[in-house]
Amino acid sequence: MTDKTADLIDTFYDKEKVDSVNSNAQQIIRKSPKAKYQIFDEIEFTRGREILGDLIVHGMIASGGTDIDWLIEHNGGFIILEFKGFHNDKINIAKGQMIAYEKLHEKLNQATKCHLYIIGCDEIDFSNPDSTVWIFEMKQWKMGAIPKNTNDIYGDDSGKQNKFIVYREYMEEITIEKLREIIDSHWKGFEKIMS
Repeated sequence: MTDKTADLIDTFYDKEKVDSVNSNAQQIIRKSPKAKYQIFDEIEFTRGREILGDLIVHGMIASGGTDIDWLIEHNGGFIILEFKGFHNDKINIAKGQMIAYEKLHEKLNQATKCHLYIIGCDEIDFSNPDSTVWIFEMKQWKMGAIPKNTNDIYGDDSGKQNKFIVYREYMEEITIEKLREIIDSHWKGFEKIMS
């Protein structure tokens, strides 16, 4: 099953081979402008997404559905990234999605280590390390540092809200390079767990 999954992933992404480095050697933060993973076959990638869209159809009781934008696993530890676009300086997160993320974060942290980030962005160029995004971690959400608004506090009421509204002002602005450093620091932390 694992080989089949790896084959499927390799069909979507053209993995660039990376030379092995002694794990004890000091790692250098990458400054390469080239993405480590690129979509190999954009038509096939898009087709796969469209096919999944036909799973839930009119007449079914079930509705909705979402995905995890980026999940990284290393030595049993997890980094989960969810990207949301800003609209009027706020992002919307479906309640069901946020509940699922809360439970996933809780369960993974019982058995291993999991860092889950919600990342708000405008038009973003991830190849530019100085581009900025806004971020908060699930720990902040659970501690109440991020208000759990279901109504727009600025009066933009569009009726029943089945979503959480998070305002840019409650998120931390960081550069893409800083986000890369955070991800790499967690990766290194996962290596220490297995030592």
